[in-house]
Formats: sequence, structure tokens, C-alpha cells
Amino acid sequence: MMEQQTSARKNLQLGIYKVIDPFVKVLIKLGLTPNAVTTIGFVLNIGVAVIFIIGGEKGNRGDLTYIGWAGALILFAGLFDMLDGQVARLGNMKSTFGALYDSVLDRYSEQIMFLGICYYLVAHHYFLSSIFAFIALMGSMMVSYVRARAEGLGIECSGGLMQRPERVVTLGVFAIICGVASLYMGGDYKLYVPGIRFHVFETMSIFTIPITMMAILTNITAYNRLMGSKKSIEEMEKNNKED
Repeated sequence: MMEQQTSARKNLQLGIYKVIDPFVKVLIKLGLTPNAVTTIGFVLNIGVAVIFIIGGEKGNRGDLTYIGWAGALILFAGLFDMLDGQVARLGNMKSTFGALYDSVLDRYSEQIMFLGICYYLVAHHYFLSSIFAFIALMGSMMVSYVRARAEGLGIECSGGLMQRPERVVTLGVFAIICGVASLYMGGDYKLYVPGIRFHVFETMSIFTIPITMMAILTNITAYNRLMGSKKSIEEMEKNNKED
């Protein structure tokens, strides 16, 4: 199952690379380095947080257009996460520090993005959803940390349902859908079930339900990577004893 997921993911990446490679070549001709592209993506993620914060301060609970615009910028910023690696490969500009710089700014970008999301949710009194957003951030960081720590020990550790590209696409797509849906069904729409005093769904749920699922799946992914690393370590130790 894991091998099938990895294969499908690689095929999808190859397809995306074919689409973006012409743009990558333009960036190389303009003289942009991989680190510059990474920095642009980081700045765009700061912009995402700013949109959420402005939405929290100036918007009202029923105005979800800020979420839609933030979602569009999340996807645009995520594009640069792919572009920097391709610029490095096609431009023959790979470097060890570049790989480190990319990883560090990816972590900062994600934390800043979630800062904006949490600020927005708290500002509009979605307290439970803000907790799930923070748990999703914790899981996201641990998915990356487990892999980095395991690979530092010489153990291959990848795969899982909620790696960074999946997280970016999930947040971006559902944020856009939430913003667009609010224009047609209203930002204050609530669905009630007869006999139940509280609503079971509202327009904002289009954005908060995926965040809740992300909170669960990221931590499951981190746990599975940890257990997979444990199994690899035990096999390595067993082989060492036999030698």
C-alpha cells in the first residue's frame, strides 16, 4: 500500500514538473537562484498570515472572503516550494546549504501560515477549531522532524498521507472553496437537524473540517513514521549482531 502511494505520488510530481518546467527555465534565465525562489515562497506565506490577520481584525464572522483569498495565496506560495527544487536541478545549482535553507524556510512558512489561521479563528470565536489548527501544526512539524531525525541516523523515512504538498493543497483548496461558497450560500449559513438545538454544519465548516482531519492525519503520519523507523532500527541492530 505504501509503495503504491509513493509510486502514485512520484508520477503526479513528474506530471506537474512537465507543466512547470518552462516557467522554471524562465526563472533561471532571469538569474534567480534556488535560494531566491525559496525566499519568495517564504515571503508569500507571510502574506498568507497577513491576510488571515487582517480578516480577523477587519472582517466579520460572516465574511469569509478573506479565507478564499488566503487560500489562493497558499497555493501560489506552495508552487514556489516545487519551483526551488526544479530551479536547482535544471539550473545545476544544487547545494547542501540550499537543501538546508529550503527545509528551514518550509518550517517557518508553515508555522507563520498556521499563526495566521489560528489568529483568524480565535478572533472570530472559533475556539475549538483554533485548537485543532494548533494540533495540526504540531503534527505537521512532527512529520518533518521524525523524517529529519531518522535520516540523520541513516534511516529512510518518508511516505504517509499528510506530507507538506498534501497539507498545502488541502488548506489552499478548501480555503478557496469556503470563500467562494460564502458568496452563494452566505457566510452565516447554518444547518440544523430537527430535535438538535445547535447547528451541525455551517459555511465555515468547509474550512475547519479539513483542518480537523489534518490534525488527526498529520499526527498519525508522524506516529507511523516513528514506528517504521523503530522497525528499521531493530533490523539494523539485528543485522549488526549477526555480523
